[in-house]
Amino acid sequence: MFFTYLRRELRRRRKAALVVASGLALGIALVIIVSSVSSGMSKAQDKVLESLYGLGTDMTVTKAAAAPGSGGTERPRFEFDAKDSDDDATQSTDRVMVQGFQTLAAATVDKVDQQSGVADAVGGLSLTVMKVDGQFKRGEFKQDGGTTQGGRGGFGGGQPQGEVKGGGASFDVNSYTVYGTDVTKQDLGPLTSSKITAGRTFKATETNGKVAVVDAAYAKEKKLSTGKTVTVHGTTFTIVGVSTADSGDAAANLYIPLQQAQTLADSKDKVTTVYVKAADSQQIDSVKSAIQKNITGTTVTTSADLADTVSGSLSTASDLASSVGKWLSIAVLIAAFLVAGLLTSSAVSRRVREFGTLKALGWKSGRVTRQVIGEALVNGLMGGVLGIAVGLAGAYAVTAVSPTLTAQLGSSGGGGGGMRGGMMGGGRQTASKALDIALTAPVSLSVILTAVALAVAGGLIAGAFGGWRASRLRPADALRRVE
Repeated sequence: MFFTYLRRELRRRRKAALVVASGLALGIALVIIVSSVSSGMSKAQDKVLESLYGLGTDMTVTKAAAAPGSGGTERPRFEFDAKDSDDDATQSTDRVMVQGFQTLAAATVDKVDQQSGVADAVGGLSLTVMKVDGQFKRGEFKQDGGTTQGGRGGFGGGQPQGEVKGGGASFDVNSYTVYGTDVTKQDLGPLTSSKITAGRTFKATETNGKVAVVDAAYAKEKKLSTGKTVTVHGTTFTIVGVSTADSGDAAANLYIPLQQAQTLADSKDKVTTVYVKAADSQQIDSVKSAIQKNITGTTVTTSADLADTVSGSLSTASDLASSVGKWLSIAVLIAAFLVAGLLTSSAVSRRVREFGTLKALGWKSGRVTRQVIGEALVNGLMGGVLGIAVGLAGAYAVTAVSPTLTAQLGSSGGGGGGMRGGMMGGGRQTASKALDIALTAPVSLSVILTAVALAVAGGLIAGAFGGWRASRLRPADALRRVE
């Protein structure tokens, strides 16, 4: 009898049921769209952080660079010896410099690895190589307002790029970045934010091998490929692979085994950065505290710290989705529930004669109330189905359009040039860098289940309004409605 009456009443009142279901559907669809867009933005932010740290890295350990004149790195100076002739002399030289930070003892990696909550740790050495090709005549030339006499020329400064002329001299100055990688642990650190698109990666046995992996963009610029060689400070490396950054710029132009990088920089058993993976993502803060407490003189930077430096449209949109979007969804849901309840209550009021007659025929108040709640629950489920359909369509539309958001990676100051910006406390320091990220709106099963729960809740709330109104009806109400 319950289901027969329910089916008949829903069929007879299809328009009213559609109005109630549509109101609930609007709120549920908005929840799905906002949740899916927020999930997409979270993935976009994770992608940005992976492009900075490397996949799987939760934090980095570094040591800030010393101030100039207090034991910090001096400005590089290049000197050339002209031949004893009046002819032009063409010479080339390069300098390998540790980039941005003071070095840490390689033993620091083991100390970090032994801290409670650390799953793994690996060290890396960030270098900048400045190459100067000079052509000058015997005599004098000026540079930086000074004058150099005779057959020796000096060149000092930061990291100029391009051509420098003075007196009888002409210099082409170029810099590129090199990253010393622990080839025995390649699943952690900046190289994991790139994929090998040609050749191969390092072998675990090549700890001191004269092999290199080159970034695809740098390889294209310099016309490099697998099998070719590059010379860094007199050491020739064979290119075994080409890597392409998943997003943004690569961590370095060139990757070589850590021991080779330490030799080139005259930094034996030194690293600039320790990349750390926590055993549990919920323990990152406690791991950070433990490292800071037990390994003095270091700076620990987590992915959350990096996230705070990301600005641009991605950050703005994420803030809007997590604040305005969330509260808008809640407000619309509350309004939809209230409207559904009021409409159901109003519909019961218009059925006074019907329910009064049923009570006069012997129906108990509880039976009438259950009937009203059943109708409202079906309306809620109908709203849920409609809302899920609209929400999925909205999320699909966002993914199909894939609007581009910009993530501005804050500058960390510091020295080195050429490496990707934004790594606060990592091995990379340059001016701010903008990354373009395509937004998607993935819908998870948990979001669908939440939508179903909201549909049931909306139906029950509407039923509670209607049931309360129906329970107050008396058989005499039916007679008062008869004209």
